[in-house]
Amino acid sequence: MNEADYFIGVAQQALWVLALASAPILIPALIVGIVIGMVQAATSINEQTLSFVPKLVIVAVTLALFGGAILILLADFTREIFARIPDLMR
Repeated sequence: MNEADYFIGVAQQALWVLALASAPILIPALIVGIVIGMVQAATSINEQTLSFVPKLVIVAVTLALFGGAILILLADFTREIFARIPDLMR
């Protein structure tokens, strides 16, 4: 395997880890934002804090629930990248 294939593989794996790490935070915030937006549109309430505070709470709750798993995922990826460094020196 040449160096270009190696770096493309690492970049592909990094993007996959990034998607897995950000999805548990972004998806609930997106759903809450859409629901609050529909409620605001239906009731004609244009208060900005009405959409910001629930999203902030949901992000805090999802970080509390999934923060450990996300951290383990990132730590495993980092360990794997550092373990591959000697293979590059050959």
